[in-house]
Amino acid sequence: MIDHQDIRVGTMVKGNTTTADYIRQILPHGFECFEVMFWQTIGDVDLERLADELKGALDGSGAIISALNIFGNPLETKDVDLETLACWERLIDNAHLFGTDLVAGFTGRLRGKPINESIPRFKDVFGELTKRAADKGVRLAFENCDMGGTWKTGDFNIAHNPSAWKMMFDAVPADNLGLEWEPCHQMVSLIDPVAQLREWAPKVFHVHGKDATIMWDEIRKHGVHGPKPFAYHRTPGFGDTDWRDIFMFAQKGRDHEGNSTGWLSGVCGWVVHRCVRRDTMARRRRHRSSRALV
Repeated sequence: MIDHQDIRVGTMVKGNTTTADYIRQILPHGFECFEVMFWQTIGDVDLERLADELKGALDGSGAIISALNIFGNPLETKDVDLETLACWERLIDNAHLFGTDLVAGFTGRLRGKPINESIPRFKDVFGELTKRAADKGVRLAFENCDMGGTWKTGDFNIAHNPSAWKMMFDAVPADNLGLEWEPCHQMVSLIDPVAQLREWAPKVFHVHGKDATIMWDEIRKHGVHGPKPFAYHRTPGFGDTDWRDIFMFAQKGRDHEGNSTGWLSGVCGWVVHRCVRRDTMARRRRHRSSRALV
């Protein structure tokens, strides 16, 4: 049984008919919260049934569902994009069934356009979604992965740069609109994550745990547009970041109770996106190392 209600260490799980069984399988490794995620569409998943199944899987463990997540592009107008937008609405309307007040995902963007050209559409879409969420006591948060995009062009997300964040939050100035922040996504852009967190912590509603190692020797020789990789995604505590600072500033800047999760693909700290090892002992060791930092 978990005996704290501050920052939890957890993982992301895909939302489908096997989610409850999967959570039962990995709960013994010490996870304290779970983020249920979908890619572009919820599909034919019955959210009410899924919520009931997860409630049963978590019963007696003390673990919670910390957030629901839909990854896609709700700003564009292809059929799959319109489905993503509809799924934002469905998750907002059904978040209470999962015992969470947080729905997260990508902002979307106008494909192939600079970030600033997406802001009017962002304002239209998320202005309405934010109001819908506020009426139901729900917060919205944006994951900060660039998905291979830049300021000038991209396919999925504009919420990967602090200049974009300012534009977004100026366009939709709502208290229930924030970030699902991950240090690694900023580090690969050579941004100092700790300094950034000190400034933006009040807007950080959820954290994805992934570190990075920046190969400055490669940058000095080849730059950031050369043939050599200059950054490696890492397990929290194994990269360049002091995670004691991350936890400290996350706690100091938080106006709401927060949960820290990532994507369980075999490595956990606050838990990372990429799969490094899938074996059970690796999961257990890395979870314990992350919990020791809290």
